[in-house]
Amino acid sequence: MKYYIIAGEASGDLHGSNLMKAIYQEDSKADIRFWGGDLMKAVGGTLAKHYRDLAFMGFIEVVFNLKTIVKNIDFCKKDILDFQPDVLIFIDYPGFNMRIAKWAKLRNFKTHYYISPQIWAWKESRIKAIKRDFDKLYVILPFEKDFYENKHHFPVEFVGHPLIDAIHARKSVSISEFKAAHQLDERPIVAILPGSRKQEIKKMLSVMLSVVDDFQSYQFVIAGAPSQEFSFYEPYLKNSNVKFISNKTYDLLAHATAALVTSGTATLETALFKVPEVVCYKGSSISYQIAKRIITLKYISLVNLIMDASIVAELIQDDCNSKTIKLELQKILEATHRSWLLEKYDELETKLGGEGASQKTTRLIINALK
Repeated sequence: MKYYIIAGEASGDLHGSNLMKAIYQEDSKADIRFWGGDLMKAVGGTLAKHYRDLAFMGFIEVVFNLKTIVKNIDFCKKDILDFQPDVLIFIDYPGFNMRIAKWAKLRNFKTHYYISPQIWAWKESRIKAIKRDFDKLYVILPFEKDFYENKHHFPVEFVGHPLIDAIHARKSVSISEFKAAHQLDERPIVAILPGSRKQEIKKMLSVMLSVVDDFQSYQFVIAGAPSQEFSFYEPYLKNSNVKFISNKTYDLLAHATAALVTSGTATLETALFKVPEVVCYKGSSISYQIAKRIITLKYISLVNLIMDASIVAELIQDDCNSKTIKLELQKILEATHRSWLLEKYDELETKLGGEGASQKTTRLIINALK
């Protein structure tokens, strides 16, 4: 069968790559064309568009890039018509994917959505479009099934979280090998995960690194996004206690003692690696003021949302400053708090279900098409 997959971000590239592996295992004749990144490209298929050309964050940033976004939408529609897939598989990235799904459904393409848009956070009115434009919806967070089925009477499949698969499937590297490969010394590591988009990295890195001199007994290591060049990070590496590693985030988390993490999928990845973390977020002033008025969630991190409790510290906008980051980092480096936090991480993983999200989703997609 012919599969057309659209993933528009780094996290979508990761989940898309694992989904593609499962598709090839279940369908030896699969023909896959996709929007994604280097991870999906490494699996096989044909890359139509790289996500680095798509990633615009924040309300104002989207407005300034409308011309590019419209061009991408037009190209996508033509590309789908040329490819004529048996099924379209959309991975998160709702602003773009829901536009394409509406168009595709009117042309009788099969539309499957893997990883629900977070309409439980904002734009709940999108449920009407989801019901209208998608044949199947596969959710990865335990509370989403209740949200869709009991609140909105729309049947969905809870398949578990694909991050568990991705983490368990990785090849482990010993701490000595890791430090030797990246010229790190013997001190424990504080990982810095500032995001994958240029706008958020610019916002986050300076404030995250402002506490480095207060923790001389630790070494700070920036996790570079695969979509960004080293030259982009170079201005942030003037402090000798700050190191940089590109495209090795999982190896870094496997050996980190603590982490400062920009809100997003990385907060959950860090928790699943059992690394105590502080969640940090700063947006443009206008984007933040708009978001504050339309998002009604109690928390911004997936860890706290899934647990429905304040498990990890969230430092947002003005609260995300050198003083508060220092205080919260000191806290998660203390033995008592670390022990409590790791117990909560174990509870979190249990809530997310076990391994096999990619395989389960693939089988459901193929069975639905049959």
